[in-house]
Amino acid sequence: MEFVRKEIEVSSPEETYNIAKEFAESAPAGTVIALIGDLGVGKTVFTKGLAKGLGIDDDVVSPTFTIMETYDGGRLPLYHFDVYRIGDVSEMEEVGFDEFAYGNGITVVEWAGLIEEIIPKGTIKIEIKKDLSKGVDYRKIIMDKTEKEGYLS
Repeated sequence: MEFVRKEIEVSSPEETYNIAKEFAESAPAGTVIALIGDLGVGKTVFTKGLAKGLGIDDDVVSPTFTIMETYDGGRLPLYHFDVYRIGDVSEMEEVGFDEFAYGNGITVVEWAGLIEEIIPKGTIKIEIKKDLSKGVDYRKIIMDKTEKEGYLS
């Protein structure tokens, strides 16, 4: 299945959640998702939708202080990374990032731009942008696939 770049405009957190849920329902094992966006744009809301789309009913919270959380119980495991607080990309080796990113689940990385150099080729880059001139809950979600390892652009 060939991935096609998409730009989607939403006007509520529920729409963001549902887009992620729908995406996860057909995402194959080994999918890596790089979430890009400012604080409060909906990266964790998107991740909650991914979990639901995989059939995971756990309460998904951003692992800001633990860096990584695993959610099982769905059709595939969800490996949720929040790298906002890492000091150096080498810390990702300590938590076994490659094992998960090249594993049999879905890996989602919040603040992925901070570890851009280790992002695998073929990662789905999802950038969430807000535009307050269009409303407090307006978001543009841009979904694209990386062509080279270590590059999110």
